[in-house]
Amino acid sequence: MTNNNHYVAIMAGGIGSRFWPMSRTSYPKQFLDILNTGRTLIQATHDRFKKFIPLENIYIVTSEEYVEIVRDQLPEIPVKNIVAEPSRKNTAPCIAYISYKLQQLNEKGTLICAPADHIILDDTAFTKVCLEATSFVKAHKALITLGIKPSHPNTGYGYIQFEQQPASDNVYKVKTFTEKPNADLAKTFVSSGEFLWNAGIFVWQVNNIVAAFEKHLPELAEIFEAEKTLFNTEKEKAAIEKIYPLCTNVSIDYAVMEKADNVYIIPSSFGWSDLGTWNSAHENMEKDYLGNAVSGSEVMVIDATHNMVHVPNNKLVLLQGLNDYIIVDTEDVLMICKKEKEQEIKQYVAEIKRNKGDKYL
Repeated sequence: MTNNNHYVAIMAGGIGSRFWPMSRTSYPKQFLDILNTGRTLIQATHDRFKKFIPLENIYIVTSEEYVEIVRDQLPEIPVKNIVAEPSRKNTAPCIAYISYKLQQLNEKGTLICAPADHIILDDTAFTKVCLEATSFVKAHKALITLGIKPSHPNTGYGYIQFEQQPASDNVYKVKTFTEKPNADLAKTFVSSGEFLWNAGIFVWQVNNIVAAFEKHLPELAEIFEAEKTLFNTEKEKAAIEKIYPLCTNVSIDYAVMEKADNVYIIPSSFGWSDLGTWNSAHENMEKDYLGNAVSGSEVMVIDATHNMVHVPNNKLVLLQGLNDYIIVDTEDVLMICKKEKEQEIKQYVAEIKRNKGDKYL
């Protein structure tokens, strides 16, 4: 079932600030077992891909400071497959880097780019969709994004509108992208049946994504083009350190996908969540009969409902009378925050930085 021309780049460079105080700059959420499953998010993502991608074709693109953590958590990944970015520049430079690198290795390569920290509950359905996408992009000069059939009008996701006539079996041409709409617009999108959530998982031939960079982001393409022959050699690190300061900080959606006219989408249902917030963790964890999702072996709950609780296993925590709260206890931080305020955690972290410096970040 595996194909030597199939590659995956697992993107693992983010800092996951909305999962503070569990997620820290030095040890962000992709390296944590947020859902209490026994596997960290990046390990679960790797497990999913190794079912249908050869192990030597799985690449991790991460920040330089996380290389040791990746080696520790994924010892089976060849060291040369851990691709280190010298600074965070969003997804366009990250994808350009791995695409130019792979193009030097295998011009026939098909590449799947996926975040390290998403949840997918149905691996079989996910594999099927990925293989449908790889065969479509091989036959057409297409860029594919996976779309999720919306279950409710979520305002935290991007939406993609697609043409109603399929271009091929279960593959549709993309019409429009809309970033995080307000509640009324999200309701309209969902009821129309013409929109899908943007999962941020992409599939393309390396040659075609490089061509898209040349067309839609020529200044970035030029920078990578100049140094690409040094990729996969001992001079790669020096080349990338020269390239990255010159790169614009821009997402692949904005830089390429929203501009290109060869973008297609596959409507999918494989139990996806981008696990962006503590609320999404609550939704995806087992809950007690009062709706509390608890990670921690010594938690006692009395008259408390619908809370998200993440505390150390060896700590007795008595929770009484709280409803709809996020309670997270770490070695040096205790956070008690209303679930409805979870989108503001990023702002609270900025406030902490101003008042307390980087010590707790």
